[in-house]
Amino acid sequence: MRRNRRNSISSKNRWLYYLIIILFLFFYFQSEEKGVYLVARIIDGDTIELSNGEKVRYIGIDTPELHHPQKEVEYYAREAYEANRRLVEGKRVRLELDVEERDRYGRILAYVYIDGLMVNEWLVANGYARVATFPPNVKYAERFLQLEREARQAKIGLWAD
Repeated sequence: MRRNRRNSISSKNRWLYYLIIILFLFFYFQSEEKGVYLVARIIDGDTIELSNGEKVRYIGIDTPELHHPQKEVEYYAREAYEANRRLVEGKRVRLELDVEERDRYGRILAYVYIDGLMVNEWLVANGYARVATFPPNVKYAERFLQLEREARQAKIGLWAD
């Protein structure tokens, strides 16, 4: 009899232990580090949607139109979309804001980082995006312009013959 009681107590403790672990993991993965978010979906080459439903537009760059109600799919739009998807889809990204937090469509305006790499910058440097500066969000404008010049000279991506 004594043995059965001991097993039932340890069984209760085991369930409590499992419950604590499950709750810990649930809250650990639900909490977002400040400024770090999970990318749920890629909208196009310069816009993403986060797991919380917020849309983020990359500051300082513009990629060819993929989904425009009055335009055809532009040259290199699919390539820009795929490059963006490969970089950030399903991953955690850090957002850096500039002066204005949102655009007229309610999207967050941000410089987007993954593992220390600025996605905005990478897209320009590799010819997937052109520079598009809209004051007052100009923190990296000169840097982006230099990278675009280099991509044009190297004739990569959008700038290929």
